[in-house]
Amino acid sequence: MRAPELRGDVWLNTGGRPLTLAELRGRIVLLDFWTSGCINCLHVLDELRPLEAEFADVLVTIGVHSPKFLHEGERASIEAAVRRYDVHHPVVNDPKMELWSQYAVRAWPTLAVVDPEGYVVHVAAGEGHEEALRRVIADLVTKHEAKGTLRRGGSPYVPVEEQPAELRFPSKAVATAEGRVLVADTGHHAIVEFASDGETVIRRFGSGARGGQDGPFDIATFAEPSGIALLPYDIAERVGYHAVVADTAGHRLRGLDLITGEVTTVAGTGAQWRSGPDSGKGTDVDLTSPWDVAWWGPAGGIVVAMAGNHTLSVFDPVGGTIRRFAGTTVEGLRDGDVGEAFFAQTSGLAVDGDKLWLVDAETSALRWIEPDGESFTVHTAIGVDLFSFGHTDGPADKALLQHPLGLAVLPGDKIAIADTYN
Repeated sequence: MRAPELRGDVWLNTGGRPLTLAELRGRIVLLDFWTSGCINCLHVLDELRPLEAEFADVLVTIGVHSPKFLHEGERASIEAAVRRYDVHHPVVNDPKMELWSQYAVRAWPTLAVVDPEGYVVHVAAGEGHEEALRRVIADLVTKHEAKGTLRRGGSPYVPVEEQPAELRFPSKAVATAEGRVLVADTGHHAIVEFASDGETVIRRFGSGARGGQDGPFDIATFAEPSGIALLPYDIAERVGYHAVVADTAGHRLRGLDLITGEVTTVAGTGAQWRSGPDSGKGTDVDLTSPWDVAWWGPAGGIVVAMAGNHTLSVFDPVGGTIRRFAGTTVEGLRDGDVGEAFFAQTSGLAVDGDKLWLVDAETSALRWIEPDGESFTVHTAIGVDLFSFGHTDGPADKALLQHPLGLAVLPGDKIAIADTYN
């Protein structure tokens, strides 16, 4: 079909100038229908990066931001998301889902390829389409070069200037036994170690470049690290590192030696898990967007919120192994035994004795897990389903959250929730 013309209320990464398919005629246009809180959409951003580099002179990628949550449709929110996730292509905000409807999109993410003559020639929903898209684009280049309808040229992308800051989209902070503070500086791809005053920088783990290199703190690289957990002293002594980092976009767990400054990969291959084994030797198992980590004695190790496939895993630092602990990879909200429970973008974790609390971002839920005989049981304190969210106080069974990402246990048997989109 002829591709509907592009319209939206805000254009980003273009210097504020709207783009039209008419002016892009002769180029291959890849439309990425996404929303900033969807982990699968974030995976697709990473899949598109090599294609954008490979076909830079013929391909124009345009993100069409069609929000699920109310907050995601606000201009400030989408501007922040574009900066946080290093989106280096034009983005049009589609807050009323008009382009979504015109292109008959039904799921996040969806990709649509428009050929140089302005026709939609390929549509794919979900993630994992990098190789298929590469073939489609290469075939279009061959076909339209032969027809004389392919136009090569520069990109309409205009980067946004940012003022430098000490931190950029920090995700989590933990205090060490010595009183220092470790902060996941997500937007700078680093972990910052502050003195006990919370202001003086002792050192940065990570060069600031995006990557997965191990080594000394100033050479090592991370990719959007989000969660940090400190190991018990006796465990740290045995394994030779003191903290575990959820290196989210790198699909790895990294170990930090707070004495030598060495960074090592302790789990994950760097490849994103899609199917197959998710248990075994840590460095042989693919992970998928580990978002947060917490040491929890009843589980026998570091619990990992595996946001990318809606599960929880447990990493054993001493044995060097990782195993699935809870969830089935089905996205939803279902309580009960950990092996049969459903989660949706498992995010922040916090430990309160024999209880492990977690926020489940896509169901806007607060949940907890506790031992139950020889197994564990999942319970929900706040939350209903994938599409019930809001800003409602009151009794827990009536309250509503909107995409919570963090939490902490407070004195007096209370939980603090970072209700992010509210």
